Amino acid sequence: MRNFLLACFILVGITTASNAQNHPGSNSPAEKAKELQKELKLNNEQTIKIEKIYEESSRKFDKIKADAHGDNTKMLTAIKPLRTTTIAKIKAVLTAKQAAKYDKLIKESKNTGGSGWGDGWSAPN
Repeated sequence: MRNFLLACFILVGITTASNAQNHPGSNSPAEKAKELQKELKLNNEQTIKIEKIYEESSRKFDKIKADAHGDNTKMLTAIKPLRTTTIAKIKAVLTAKQAAKYDKLIKESKNTGGSGWGDGWSAPN
């Protein structure tokens, strides 16, 4: 019985760790840019620019989160303009065809219960 419980805990731990690694919220700006590169067929120059946009947005998001001191309403209000700005900056790097697909990715992500492509802080409400 003891070995069985140990095996169950190990299985749960491995499953949890695996899911955490695949969770979009845990991706770095570089990983997010690479994901967009695959989805939108970005060239290397576009990918580098988008990574920088994500880095800037991530820094601003972290500051907003810290300034909110756990007040989710305050944080959500503060990140709305950040989301809009981040999307606009990303779209400025994309071709018209890529921008249309990016809009579709955001919409699909929101429809499946997410906050939008890019871990929530880069998608509009």
